[in-house]
Amino acid sequence: MTRFFKGWLHRYFSDEEAVILSVLLIIGFVVVLTMGSMLAPVFAAMVLAFLLQGVVNQLKGRGVSHNLSVTVVFLIFLTTFLLILLVLVPLIGDQMSRLFNELPRMIGDAQHALQVLPQKYPGFISETQVTVWIETLNGQITNVGQWFVSFSLSSIPGFVGVLIYLVLVPILVFFFLKDSALLASWTGSLLPAQRPMMMQVYAEMSDQIANYVRGKAIEILIVGAATYLGFVVLDLRYAALLALLVGLSVVVPYIGAAVVTIPVALIAFFQWGWGNEFFILMVVYGVIQALDGNVLVPLLFSEAVNLHPIAIIVAVLVFGGLWGFWGVFFAIPLATLLKALMTAWPTQSDSIQPGDGESSAG
Repeated sequence: MTRFFKGWLHRYFSDEEAVILSVLLIIGFVVVLTMGSMLAPVFAAMVLAFLLQGVVNQLKGRGVSHNLSVTVVFLIFLTTFLLILLVLVPLIGDQMSRLFNELPRMIGDAQHALQVLPQKYPGFISETQVTVWIETLNGQITNVGQWFVSFSLSSIPGFVGVLIYLVLVPILVFFFLKDSALLASWTGSLLPAQRPMMMQVYAEMSDQIANYVRGKAIEILIVGAATYLGFVVLDLRYAALLALLVGLSVVVPYIGAAVVTIPVALIAFFQWGWGNEFFILMVVYGVIQALDGNVLVPLLFSEAVNLHPIAIIVAVLVFGGLWGFWGVFFAIPLATLLKALMTAWPTQSDSIQPGDGESSAG
């Protein structure tokens, strides 16, 4: 067993660069797990800087100086940020408040609908089953109420955290954009001078991660805006809140669209029942989801991620469990990074030159 372990270490960690990269990966993993919540503003700013760096590069390509390009792009970002803060956030908050106020009526309608099921379908549903369902529903409502009360009591620290985000994130975005070349040069100075594997992985991942982040942000905006427009035209209540959920659902492949369909269908049912409006809305919602998966995603992500759906779902579950929202958001890039590392990782058999065996024998 010891001989096997030594042989495995010699095969995969005989290269100095592989050892250094392993240490860096372990340090990064430990930092994310232990200080991920504290460094969340930095991660958020890095994502936003990824989104804006392409615009900066386009302006620089047209002859605009670096500082002026950064200033123009940052002012556009700051204006958009303030518009979202002053317009979208109050709208979402108002709709959430109205939804919580209307929940008792919705719950009463649901209980009434359950109570009449034994009369409509006596051969399939009994009153005992309905009683169990109603008790389960009331238990879940109690849990949600307790969570909401505890959330309200802890809202002051959360509000302070939001204020920190509002101040720190724009500042960090500006410096990430302004000093991107300086930061890249400083990071490179800490690494070995000869790092072919790191350069191979970096070349494969840098553009792909940046394109993924930009593409995912554009997808969120387009899907959310199209959903909001459709819901407003059909006069669905809480259109902005539901459109936000639908837009954010694209972050989680496969799972997000299925999960967010439940609140959309429930709100539509409580508003219209099993009427024509309900089925029209669900058809419109289905068309938006189909266009997203079959038209928008191929256009935005022309370089398809060569990962099996099972690998993507496992990556979402694992990285989401370890790192929360950011783990879910970066699940596909992180899985692609692992695949790139496995492809580029040097082994002893790869590094042996044709004459090495003869010279060692002599």
